[in-house]
Amino acid sequence: MKTRIILIGRSMAGKTTLCQYLMNEELNYKKTQTIQVLNNNMVDTPGEYMEHRFWGALSVTAADADHVVLVQQATEKGTMFPPGYAHTLGKPCIGVVTKCDLGSEEEIEDAKKYLKLAGAQTIFVTSSYTGQGFDEFLQYFEEVEKSHA
Repeated sequence: MKTRIILIGRSMAGKTTLCQYLMNEELNYKKTQTIQVLNNNMVDTPGEYMEHRFWGALSVTAADADHVVLVQQATEKGTMFPPGYAHTLGKPCIGVVTKCDLGSEEEIEDAKKYLKLAGAQTIFVTSSYTGQGFDEFLQYFEEVEKSHA
């Protein structure tokens, strides 16, 4: 994937694990303390930036990304994303529901609704442990890259 993405979501939503999966790394939890650029095309952000409303830092960092990826854990009750949040970042935005292997159908549907309300135009339902949803996620970016070639 050549498209540069920024992942935004609450702590423990699965942003770092998502990055590990996409880079074919061993999945292991590590707390993201600062903004990290991985493989020069993924920007992993600390959940605290969303939780403590450090939106300015996220907006500035998103300026260097091609796409925003809003990450919502399937089992999260409620959401940190205000309605229309993605529009404040000025970039194409997709949503990713993570940990779908842990959520019920109703929880997954709620997560998708939260992401859509936040402004995600396309939503993927994924599990880094089963691999569900990643073929579609990667195919989406292949299509984006073809359209910009």
